[in-house]
Amino acid sequence: VGSRTTTMEFDNSTEVVQAAGGLLVRRQAGQIQIALVHRPIHQDWSYPKGKLEEGETFEEAAQREVFEETGFICRLLRFIGHTEYIDRKGRPKVVGYWVMSAEAGSFEPNEEVDELRWLDIASAGLLLTYERDRSVLAAMLADDQLESLV
Repeated sequence: VGSRTTTMEFDNSTEVVQAAGGLLVRRQAGQIQIALVHRPIHQDWSYPKGKLEEGETFEEAAQREVFEETGFICRLLRFIGHTEYIDRKGRPKVVGYWVMSAEAGSFEPNEEVDELRWLDIASAGLLLTYERDRSVLAAMLADDQLESLV
């Protein structure tokens, strides 16, 4: 997981796919839960995320993508880090992640996501398909201010 900053900026002249997403969290019965989404086209469990649209900031893309995939309007709580990997089309991809809280909305299955699960942290770590996503979860857990944010 990359270093933490309050915002993300990358050189747009490269062929790097730029994306953003969120670790959507809530407190349920005193315990922090995180939302994971199932994407049937990829048959994976991950965080809601997607590519930046032209002229969009990473923060705007993160909020839009989380809304599109989960139905939740979210508030950004904290930038947690980024992952870098080669996507399914062989392109380098960078995804910036924010811890977010849901302010309004509800999940409805959609074209991209057919299921959303709210899970405790340990269960989320087991369900996540990709090791890079577990690294982001570990970075969130290492944040000593998380308890006060949620």
